[in-house]
Amino acid sequence: MSTTAHPSSSTVNGRDRGFWSGRVFSARAAINGAHHTVRTQPNAWIELAALLVVGAAGWYFQVSALEWGLLGLTIFVVLALECVNTAVEAVVDLVSPNYHPLAGVAKDAAAGGMVFAVLGSLCVAACVFGPRLWGLFF
Repeated sequence: MSTTAHPSSSTVNGRDRGFWSGRVFSARAAINGAHHTVRTQPNAWIELAALLVVGAAGWYFQVSALEWGLLGLTIFVVLALECVNTAVEAVVDLVSPNYHPLAGVAKDAAAGGMVFAVLGSLCVAACVFGPRLWGLFF
């Protein structure tokens, strides 16, 4: 029998560290999760490329502060949902290593959330950039 002790749940989640060091622990965990998503998910790369394109277009068209806010919120909601989608897929893979129909439903539903986020971001982009592009070409 192994004498290796498993860490308690408070050690793993940082609750045994005090208020401020616990917040630092949580922030580092969140940054690690975001880094993992960006490092391992090709769709996150596409979303970051879209961030650069939108940023360049916003600068070129001199969008207003409110429009920058809408564009920024939209971009970061899409990236946040990509992290949630990655987390759902990892948990499903952990608890259901063999195929199960409900595991497929969970993964598909998480991906469906991404579809809605991308469609919403296209609506925001059309509202912000549509009139400007129309004026540029017509």
